[in-house]
Amino acid sequence: MSQATKTNPVIFIHGLWIHSASWQPWQELFQSHGYATSAPGWPGDAETVAQTRAHPDAMNDIGIEQIVEHYADLIGTPETKPLLVGHSFGGLIAQELLAGGYAAAAVALEPAGIKGVKALPLAQLRSAFPVLGNPANRHRAVSLTTKEFKYAFGNTLADEESDSLHESWAIPGAGLPLFQVATANFHSHSPAKVDTHLADRGPLLLTSGTDDHVVPLKVTKEVYEMYQKGPADTEFHLFEGRGHSLTIDSGWRDVADVALEWFSAKGF
Repeated sequence: MSQATKTNPVIFIHGLWIHSASWQPWQELFQSHGYATSAPGWPGDAETVAQTRAHPDAMNDIGIEQIVEHYADLIGTPETKPLLVGHSFGGLIAQELLAGGYAAAAVALEPAGIKGVKALPLAQLRSAFPVLGNPANRHRAVSLTTKEFKYAFGNTLADEESDSLHESWAIPGAGLPLFQVATANFHSHSPAKVDTHLADRGPLLLTSGTDDHVVPLKVTKEVYEMYQKGPADTEFHLFEGRGHSLTIDSGWRDVADVALEWFSAKGF
């Protein structure tokens, strides 16, 4: 590991169905650029993919509030705030932490939709159906089959690569956060609500892949438009031809380089 020369550490936050260990290539890259890094899992995650798969009940009833509090507690109140890189639900968590003053800046890669988003594309519904299709899943963790993973994450990949990623990184995902986002617009105090009009927060980069099934481009563009009504620094980046696997598939480096260059451009 190279000596950290950057002031702000970087915290990577994974999304549903993918273990935090999948961030290792990103960590190594960011460390080579002088950042101290960490990739703590969600509450209920075990240290390894195999251990997490073996104990899915540990994620029962883990919702957005508990995940945000978990990372807020890990961050604490350091003199130098961290930079956040979150994918999918991790991107939603990163936005909440940034709005709460816990981070200096954040990159939200294909982030789960926040309260106020009205778009509900068919691909998103189909991707979430393994969870939302059964109300009992609100209180338990749900695994994706190889076929479900292929549709949700690996739709731009060859079957071999998608299946390999599923085997390497897929873990059961807590059902509650998906239900909370799906019903966010019906609850005034939804945990998926983010203050998009804050003036006093660090820069935010939202990104989307044109072929994402889990969080389609239309959803992220709507989130970006909500932020555009506020005064804080929010930018958007589009990855052509990329799906929801963009942080873990063979093209991950292109995505990581965009995050690195953006942090550098913002002075971090």
